[in-house]
Amino acid sequence: MRSMFALTVSLLLAFAGAMSAISQTAPSPQTARGESAIRGRNAVTTVTRLSDKKFAGRLSGHPGYTVASEWALTQFRRMGLKGNMLQSYPNPISTLEGASLTVTANGISHTAEMIVDFMPLLFSDSGTTKTQAVFVGWGINAPDLGYDDYAGVDVRGKFVLCFRGTPDNDQKWVHHDEHRTRMKVAREKGAVGLIYLYPNPIAHPNGDLQSNFFVVMISNRFFDSFIGSSAQTSEALHTTLRETKQPASFNLDAVFDLSVQMRRFPDGKGHNVVAWFDGSDPLLKDECVVIGAHFDGVGEHVGVLFPGAEDNASGSAVVMEIARAFTKNRIKPKRSIVFVLFGSEEQGGHGSNHFVDNLPPHIKKISAFLNFDMVGIGTKLNIGMCTRMEKHGGLLEAFDAGLSVTGNIRTIRHIGVRSGDIVPFFKKDVPLATLASNGPRPADLYHLPGDTPNLMQADLLEKISKLMFRFAFELSNLPDGQ
Repeated sequence: MRSMFALTVSLLLAFAGAMSAISQTAPSPQTARGESAIRGRNAVTTVTRLSDKKFAGRLSGHPGYTVASEWALTQFRRMGLKGNMLQSYPNPISTLEGASLTVTANGISHTAEMIVDFMPLLFSDSGTTKTQAVFVGWGINAPDLGYDDYAGVDVRGKFVLCFRGTPDNDQKWVHHDEHRTRMKVAREKGAVGLIYLYPNPIAHPNGDLQSNFFVVMISNRFFDSFIGSSAQTSEALHTTLRETKQPASFNLDAVFDLSVQMRRFPDGKGHNVVAWFDGSDPLLKDECVVIGAHFDGVGEHVGVLFPGAEDNASGSAVVMEIARAFTKNRIKPKRSIVFVLFGSEEQGGHGSNHFVDNLPPHIKKISAFLNFDMVGIGTKLNIGMCTRMEKHGGLLEAFDAGLSVTGNIRTIRHIGVRSGDIVPFFKKDVPLATLASNGPRPADLYHLPGDTPNLMQADLLEKISKLMFRFAFELSNLPDGQ
């Protein structure tokens, strides 16, 4: 039988090992009090509030977004956080008031149903036009890469119709996969508008407001309803482009009759909601860990609310739960913690770009960035880490003890047009991780009216908030230069 002394020593050694930075298990006495303030049901309540019609889908630049931002700022103030400011920047936007589309092919008229079959992108111009269309593959004109979807076709005075995507996944195509690039090329070629083929039309605000140019999405199903040839269905065309990696453009035997009514907000303002918690170490408190999520959604259009519950009231709610945990925790972090709800992620990351160039006045360095985007549905947390953050990945496995919420961990080596708010941080070489739950998500969720708060899972939101509070606390206390 082991002696009481030997047993005591063993227990003390085990406890000391558990509290080491690399093998810490949960909950740590350092974070236990803060964790006790985290409640998944509170996160769901926040998501529900942010999905309310009074905020009009939180489209940055719209008055509803401003009201939502002011509400969030009030919550941070009530927690006792410092700063509590709205970082504002110009953000002109449009909302869709109405639209109609009829396609006549082979003498038969096909009328598209709004949202189900088609939807103008939120930067399209208003007006009416009736003209033919040309299919132009990916809509790419890249002579430097030896590729041109516009070769051999005349698109002047017509619509160009194309897929979103590129011949393959090589980084050389990134610039050509941007909406702004496709629109510029189509306009220069003389087209009156661009029509995307998508599995489902969605509300999409990521582009510059257009003048005398239309931008629309139609569903693959609607396209197939009038195309009239099994060799030219959306699936067949997409397969051909992918397999051959060559242009397959042709004139469509169809006339598109389009009408669009947009309401402009040329003086729209975007806002980042910013608050912070000062670090306790005199030598490190001018450095910070940024904990952020995009606060914006895609708005309200043709009288239909796009609530944006999962995308991304869920991430915003987690940021607010972590903020509450830091304010309630007994032990304070060495570095400052800055909480940011970014505006305009859906419009190309205007808010996050504005933030990295306008840090709180006492902050000299961002030591790490944790980004939450769509974290309310599923069973696990998928994590993307840049190479500078990877060395801390082992901490997550240790902090996951008792939670079992960590899922796939991948390395981020490149950024693209779909990378969201991590882009400006990645460009500044900030160690970062971006977090998303694993779903699955309903087909009618992404940028659609079906993104509602009843889909939120309180237990998942609570586990994610606790795990990343532990991780953020540890990052805030790492030795200088680690």
